[in-house]
Amino acid sequence: MTPASDASLEVLHTATTEIFTGALKACNIASAFDRRMRFEGNVLHRLLPDGSGPASIDLSAYKRIFVIALGKAAGPMLDTLLDRMKRRKGLRGICASNQLPVKRNWRFRYFESGHPLPNEDSFAAARAALALLHKARKDTLIFFLISGGGSALFDLPLDPHITLEETIAFHELLVASGAPINEINTLRKHFSAVKGGRLALAAPESLKVSLLLPDVPLRTLDALSSGPTTPDHSTVADARELLTTYGLTEKLPASIRDFFERKDLPESPGNKAWRPSFLPKLPWADAARPRHITSATNMTGEDEAFRDSVFELLLSSHDLVENARALARSAGYHVVVDNSCDDWDYAKAARYLLERFHTFRARHQRFCLISVGEVTVTLSRNPGAGGRNQQFALACALDLANHPGERLTVLSAGSDGIDGNTQAAGAIADPTTVVRARAFGFDPQQSLEKFNACPLFTAIGDSVVTGPTGQNLRDLRLLIAENP
Repeated sequence: MTPASDASLEVLHTATTEIFTGALKACNIASAFDRRMRFEGNVLHRLLPDGSGPASIDLSAYKRIFVIALGKAAGPMLDTLLDRMKRRKGLRGICASNQLPVKRNWRFRYFESGHPLPNEDSFAAARAALALLHKARKDTLIFFLISGGGSALFDLPLDPHITLEETIAFHELLVASGAPINEINTLRKHFSAVKGGRLALAAPESLKVSLLLPDVPLRTLDALSSGPTTPDHSTVADARELLTTYGLTEKLPASIRDFFERKDLPESPGNKAWRPSFLPKLPWADAARPRHITSATNMTGEDEAFRDSVFELLLSSHDLVENARALARSAGYHVVVDNSCDDWDYAKAARYLLERFHTFRARHQRFCLISVGEVTVTLSRNPGAGGRNQQFALACALDLANHPGERLTVLSAGSDGIDGNTQAAGAIADPTTVVRARAFGFDPQQSLEKFNACPLFTAIGDSVVTGPTGQNLRDLRLLIAENP
């Protein structure tokens, strides 16, 4: 590579990073809230009523208002709600996130919970929330602010004899299994006392408003944080089948294996005869954005416990994609969006997207392929430092090495600012990545096989580091090319 081409790649790195950070910045929680809801005095107006509950809610009709905020975006979501709602009598709540906010409201208990593995605060937050919800009555209005990461940040075993250490081992097995997130969270739903709708059941008489910021596929929104407030249509039999499919049964701690084998293991709340998700697949064209979520309908039996539930989708990965698309177009790129590899194995996803990338870039002088969602990684027994985004980027780097001298970059990064067990959000790869890594003494193929991509990208200065973003809208992949 000549100095001139090195400089041109640096410019391309900057442009790619700016599209990612700009798209994330445009996904503003406060603005999204204001598009959905507006407070006028004591009345909360739902600006896009969808049939899931009342179009407006008179707060003066309730003696108490409880707020349960959980997930990586719990802090910003809670701050936004409190700012719009102003001071209210009887306001109390819980906030469980991986980072304590600098400014805290004295009416709330804050917990610095663990992610990707639960900690003591994860358990404490769940216990505190259940204790608070058990005080709720018909004159209590409850807001649930739910974002990604809540499966670890907010957990409590259904069997009280299962310890934190055993729960951590369970989560470790799930994270390393290679299973897609909806299947991982099916297992979590049947394990937990606060997932799969059980959190909502703690306050059956109250009106419950769930504001959602998903990090899961939009077709499976009830997998968000393992669905603490939504009816679950998976079964105990489904959970047991998944344990067998991924070879997890014999690896489980004895107490958890015994738990899943119990003949009297209770089903999670939800009408099991009606299997499709209560949150339907949202069909929209690229130019449109999802406008609403419908609530559970035509439900019988246990599902009636969710009758007084309202669900609002604040933001989604669709917003992240559309913002990235707009920024790439304004920078002069021809843009194609392809999200079809969501939940694929990282290596398969890399091959697929690179094949499409090389095909399209031959037709356009400036080209950007955008893909949103999460890829999966099946970890070895002793993985190194990295995450799915850095693993994907390194797999792409090995392909790009076959195109020396060309202006190509691949960025893969998580919108929450955290990738796996590292402090990086992801990484950028280009045709020089492999050569530069070898100059620093790394074997890129070996780093890939050992799931140890982070040290390599850190050494060559191509890690994407944002710090915790207070957001969690899945991962964004950008493949950009500029022809001379």
